Amino acid sequence: MKLRLVCLLLASACVQTKPSGPLCCPPVSLNISPNLQQFFSGQSVSLSCPGAGQESGWTIRRSRGGQTEECGTAASCFCVFRESTCVLDLLASYTGLYWCQTGSGQSSEQVNLTVTRPEDSAFVLEIPALPVLTGSDITLQCRHRDGSAYSAYFFKDGDMVGGSAASQNLQEVQRSDEGLYWCSTDKSGSSPQSFLRVRDPPPHTSTSSSPPPDRTDPLSTSPPPLPHPTAFHLLRHLLVVCPYCVCTFVLVSICCSRTSGKQPADSTATSEERDDVTTEHDF
Repeated sequence: MKLRLVCLLLASACVQTKPSGPLCCPPVSLNISPNLQQFFSGQSVSLSCPGAGQESGWTIRRSRGGQTEECGTAASCFCVFRESTCVLDLLASYTGLYWCQTGSGQSSEQVNLTVTRPEDSAFVLEIPALPVLTGSDITLQCRHRDGSAYSAYFFKDGDMVGGSAASQNLQEVQRSDEGLYWCSTDKSGSSPQSFLRVRDPPPHTSTSSSPPPDRTDPLSTSPPPLPHPTAFHLLRHLLVVCPYCVCTFVLVSICCSRTSGKQPADSTATSEERDDVTTEHDF
């Protein structure tokens, strides 16, 4: 039961399932900081497993010369265990395979770390230690022991990749980019070789059985509710409308009074015209 709970918590950090048989979930992945495969002796690197610790059952192990050692035990003493993180002050003898493992045998993918002495090689290849997802971009550099990036030739599986440059960019990495890489210069020799791993991203899972509504479809969205009027809004509208009503009433009153005042004058004029006409007929 405890192992199943750990699996559920760590499922998001898994890389791939164990090929030897089914597991309750894919194994946890080994975290490396910095995420590189090659180092010079004297550098430091931190290893950890997501959720690792005594209560979770995950440990960090390495294999070299046919022997398997565990980080933090007195027998190995190849690292310092600090807050679930294995810190290595690298020596050339630390070259080997590293991985996360439980007491039941569940393990992550193994990562090959190469530690080089400056007198053995003047260059190391900066290449990711963890698998690279397809579609991502990475940059390879040929790093000198003084810390600077040198112009070099980059090789993959024995074939040159591009010309001489300070770095080699791999854009939108595909599974065909997986292989053995190294860099070489005309004067100071070559770096060690390291294998670049490429993995497909995990499939996306939906937590809802129904698709999300189409925001472009007006029928799929409901109109926002109308705001309720308040006393303040009603009073404001009355103050705005009342002056117009008063002005309209006054104008109508004035027009009506003028119209009523003209009617008697018109009737008087009409009677006078009739008298004139009658007088003319008398003569």
